[in-house]
Amino acid sequence: MDNIRGKTIAITGAARGIGYATAKALLAHGARVVIGDRDVALQESAVVELSKLGQVSGYPLDVTDRESFATFLDKARTDGGGHIDVLINNAGVMPVGPFLEETDQSVRSSLEVNVYGVLTGCQLALPEMVKRRSGHVINIASLSGLIPLPGQVVYVGAKYAVVGLSTALADEMAPHGVNVSVIMPPFTNTDLISGTKPPER
Repeated sequence: MDNIRGKTIAITGAARGIGYATAKALLAHGARVVIGDRDVALQESAVVELSKLGQVSGYPLDVTDRESFATFLDKARTDGGGHIDVLINNAGVMPVGPFLEETDQSVRSSLEVNVYGVLTGCQLALPEMVKRRSGHVINIASLSGLIPLPGQVVYVGAKYAVVGLSTALADEMAPHGVNVSVIMPPFTNTDLISGTKPPER
């Protein structure tokens, strides 16, 4: 990871969980990290802790709001001396339960965060990367994007979408010198999966 030293890396949904752990690892290797999260209080406390490891800043971010996302990236570019080297689309939600009991609101919320949020981040970050012929977008999906599970129909569908769009986008961006990757972690012990755990006996 030595090649990330001095790079500016923006991470969505990074006040906790995988995003927070990623920020810690990147800071430990000398990256300049900018985190965004819709939980402003938690994000601010995360910045306080992360600042002990290196250069970090944080801003409010709602990935379902294009204007909010654009503002976040503009601030990240300013902090990074004019550009972002890497965007990690990490923000996500995981509704669980029988599909026929899902509400329209929960379905839309899941797709807006898990799919539309990723697409928005890509659309807003890639033009400047293409112009510089340098940059990397990393989309965090899940093994659920390869292995479907009952009780997670909407989440699985969203993660399949992220895997597919990332793969297609990687081919589209390659001629421009820009990388697009997708990471598919298994279930990780974070707040995101707390609702999937059976009650303790």
